[in-house]
Amino acid sequence: MAMQKIISLLSIGLVVLACNKRDEVGVPEFNVTTPSTTYKIGDTIAFNFSGNAQYISFWSGTPGHEYQYRDRLFNTGYKLLVRFNTYQQFGIRNNMTVLVSNDFNGTYDTTNVKKATWTDITSRATLSQGADQVPSGTLDLSEFTDGNKSATIAFRYQAAPAASQNRWVVRTFNADYQAPDGTVTSISTMSTTGWKAVSFKNIAAVWSITSQQLLMAGTKDSTDDDWVLSRSYNPNAASPDKGVSIKDITFDLKKYVTNNVYTKPGTYKVVFVATNASYENREQVVKEITLTITP
Repeated sequence: MAMQKIISLLSIGLVVLACNKRDEVGVPEFNVTTPSTTYKIGDTIAFNFSGNAQYISFWSGTPGHEYQYRDRLFNTGYKLLVRFNTYQQFGIRNNMTVLVSNDFNGTYDTTNVKKATWTDITSRATLSQGADQVPSGTLDLSEFTDGNKSATIAFRYQAAPAASQNRWVVRTFNADYQAPDGTVTSISTMSTTGWKAVSFKNIAAVWSITSQQLLMAGTKDSTDDDWVLSRSYNPNAASPDKGVSIKDITFDLKKYVTNNVYTKPGTYKVVFVATNASYENREQVVKEITLTITP
């Protein structure tokens, strides 16, 4: 009986080993070719496959689909550009400052605004001295967002007690991101910036926020310290690029044809990732083709 038990256990072990070996997959045999490496915008491009890959994903090399950025969490070299128009009324006191913080935690109350580190950038902007719609000029705030940091912008109104107080109006506001190649993308305007008012003194007079403007006027014989803050901006934030699945285990694929991927001239690194996988292991082969797209 003891010998029979040993034989049974050995048999079970051999079966388990055989099953494990059967469920393992090998490195896929895979190759890809294309009739040419130079095409015009809108041309039909055919990629011909050979081998036994179970899965194939396609990385076109276009923005958002570059294989080299598959693990990217942020960009570098992008700039935050801000511009606005102002109007100072009923007395020239120059009592509004422009501030920026890259450690504000996003909780819009006096405690958390006070906790943040704020840099006064008023001197970088041109502010109204009585005229309406005075453009600030473009403020490059990239120093505050380098290294994947976020920046929050604030306008702060301060007034000492007086028989009459002045008024500030921020007429327009625009935040843009500028890519390393110089391309500028609009991120927010006055109506989409998500302004929040925080009052430190004199809650009877606070920033008025509308989709057209920001307005702050002090009250007679009162001390004011009132802030209005934007949402945070991070021009370097990015999601990992992604490939497009073009084949799974359910069907065979010998050719992939596309004619709508390349809409701009340039040089593109096209990558195909071939994968064989099971619950035991996963094996991949990466193939790259460089395409030149002409006008």
